[in-house]
Amino acid sequence: MRRILVCQLRQIGDVLLATASISLLKRRFPDAEIHVLTEKKCLPMLENNPDVGKVWAIDKGRLNTLFKELAFYWTVARQGYDIVVDFQQLPRCRWVVGLSAAPVRLSYTPEWYNRWLFTHTVKPLDGYSAMAKASVLRPLGIEWNSEPPRLYLTDAERRFAADYLARYGVTEEHRVITVDPTHRRATRRWPARYYAALIAKAAEAHPDLRFLLLYGPGELEDARAVLEACPRPEAVILPDEIISLREMAACIERAVLHIGNCSSPRHIAVALGVPSFIVLGATSPAWTFPAPEHTQVSLGMDCQPCNRNSCEKGYACLEGLSPDVVWEAMQEHMVRCGL
Repeated sequence: MRRILVCQLRQIGDVLLATASISLLKRRFPDAEIHVLTEKKCLPMLENNPDVGKVWAIDKGRLNTLFKELAFYWTVARQGYDIVVDFQQLPRCRWVVGLSAAPVRLSYTPEWYNRWLFTHTVKPLDGYSAMAKASVLRPLGIEWNSEPPRLYLTDAERRFAADYLARYGVTEEHRVITVDPTHRRATRRWPARYYAALIAKAAEAHPDLRFLLLYGPGELEDARAVLEACPRPEAVILPDEIISLREMAACIERAVLHIGNCSSPRHIAVALGVPSFIVLGATSPAWTFPAPEHTQVSLGMDCQPCNRNSCEKGYACLEGLSPDVVWEAMQEHMVRCGL
């Protein structure tokens, strides 16, 4: 096998989770050059990855006509791939698969109208999301064996994180916990006032802890709400500017623990070997890496997980999950992780 294409578009966390499969493909076919088709916003999750030979990034701003789109898909498809792996079967992925002449075109079991696109299909296994992706590779003789996603930081990014945290008063006497209190979906966002109360409880028990609030474009107010509601604001770091995804990842790497909602930072923590503790609402536990240093807490309602983006019940699964309950579970996890 000389050249392999992996198709994995949005979201950022999904692309990072696909790196476990990319690593397995490289191990199985060490002489093959592996390309990835993804979206421009997901590029940071693949930078500096030694298993990735080339990334074909879909830039919606540049592909602003049907002709430009089709020309791009044709260029990608005609790179002489021996294997094309499609993890999503989205329309843009299907264009590339359909235009390619790869002798092996692999995906999960498709709807009847997509069957002609693929030479090999398989029903993915249930369980951890990265494992489910990797299970699609079984026709290639590949089995998932607890391989985590991977993110490869540079020395410059690590130096940035050290200087950045020092700028906000973090010294060698402090331990950092990164906190992701944001999510674009209300069904996956634990209330800001609850995060504030949780931080206060943890800071009282461990005065050396400092809590770095993470946020992206349009999310500053969500992060600020945590700081404003926290009885221990001296323990909270709210950056005054947005940093890049990889700079944020470098800050997560310096943390002793990551806590937050089910979003891409939790997968970044796994990829960098940082323990994680996640508050779940609508999301399935299948997004949690199966290892003792990674866990989640939920209210355990009969309707969970619903995987819905809205709720007529007033988000009871999140509003009913009190900071006291979460703090108790978090303390147990910290002890388990030696923190």
